[in-house]
Amino acid sequence: MNNKTSLVLLMLSFLPRMAAAPPSYCFVAFPPCSKDGLVVFGKNSARPRDEVQEVVYFAAAEHEPGSKVECTYIEIEQVPRTHAVVLSRPSWLWGAEMGANEHGVCVANEAVVTREPASESEALLGMDLVRLGLERGATAKEALDVIVALLEEHGQGGNYYEDGSSCHTFQSAFLIVDRNEAWILETSGKYWAAEKITEGVKCICNQLSLTTKIDAEHPELRNYVKSQGWWNGDSDFNFSEVFSLADDHLACCSGRESLEKQGGDVSAQAMIDVLRDKDSGVCVDSESFLTTASIVSVLPQDPSFPCIHYFTGTPDPSRSIFKPFIFVDDVKLVPKVQSPSFGNDDPAKKIPRFQEKPDRRHELYKAHEWARSLLENDQDKGQKLMRIMLDLEKQGLEAMEDILSRTEILDPAEVVDLFYDCVDTELKFFK
Repeated sequence: MNNKTSLVLLMLSFLPRMAAAPPSYCFVAFPPCSKDGLVVFGKNSARPRDEVQEVVYFAAAEHEPGSKVECTYIEIEQVPRTHAVVLSRPSWLWGAEMGANEHGVCVANEAVVTREPASESEALLGMDLVRLGLERGATAKEALDVIVALLEEHGQGGNYYEDGSSCHTFQSAFLIVDRNEAWILETSGKYWAAEKITEGVKCICNQLSLTTKIDAEHPELRNYVKSQGWWNGDSDFNFSEVFSLADDHLACCSGRESLEKQGGDVSAQAMIDVLRDKDSGVCVDSESFLTTASIVSVLPQDPSFPCIHYFTGTPDPSRSIFKPFIFVDDVKLVPKVQSPSFGNDDPAKKIPRFQEKPDRRHELYKAHEWARSLLENDQDKGQKLMRIMLDLEKQGLEAMEDILSRTEILDPAEVVDLFYDCVDTELKFFK
């Protein structure tokens, strides 16, 4: 090795290592690919293996003029009214990996790496933007507008993991869906581009996917990339080619093929099956990352029918039950899938952050730890338990199909406790 090579290697050793983005997957299927005039949305949230994800509900609320909202790292101005939301989120932060609001809007976040380094400075996390989009947007386009406006005003940055030893930073991609359309939104810093989807099947993951079909973008996007020398202005503008590292913008999701093979029959069950598929890599179970929670949402294009959202609230969808949630009056909290609160003593709020890691496991998470141990150590009992769990899930799916096939107005009293009853029944089998 000559002196010049040694010097180059030495210099490279001081450069910050680019963290690998968690391999999460998110899907949407529109008619004619989906069944019975339904829009079907699904996401697997891959996160650090030991991270706990909880399911939380926040009611619609009115807010005083001039009030503020404290997000994960920064405080921003609150809006006069926020919509009711149900969220699946890493329990240490304010935002969410994925969720839905009372108007049938669903949003999911993907961490992505671009040629522009993500900021370590504390700003809004991509997960904060998921929650803010849901709380403030009554349609997919409104949620998109909310997210890009906040990105312009406050930026994105800060540690994505509960880790005091290293700062893991990423850019953000989003899938934003309602009953009529979806938007794929991909960002790098404050710059962004978006594509509108109204039919077929789409998948996003932890790589950029937008190419030359761009339906909305940051007004200075193209001038910015020309100033950086990333695009000459003569060739077609391809967002993922411009912003990706090497060939990271190539197609990344084999799960899309599984959904497309369904023809016009993509249903909640079909989406669940794809999210459980470990052979394709959609269901992540690696040394570093695990699918820590999953969601499937069914959005009827007919507004007279309710949207139904299925959450696991526990890791590994192949070993978890998807439990149905419907927005109705008198929704109550679900403490059995909510992590303990540490208030201002939470190490995620103290500066310096993450000096300790408290036990954030909720009751259902602990029960699933026991179930996983049983599945691994006693094959016969484990298989019996899985059959019981899947039968419970099947009953929930059939009940939801019945609701969607009705012609009369839905009685909220019939569905208000569905999610909670499923959690209670699930826990009974683990005791």
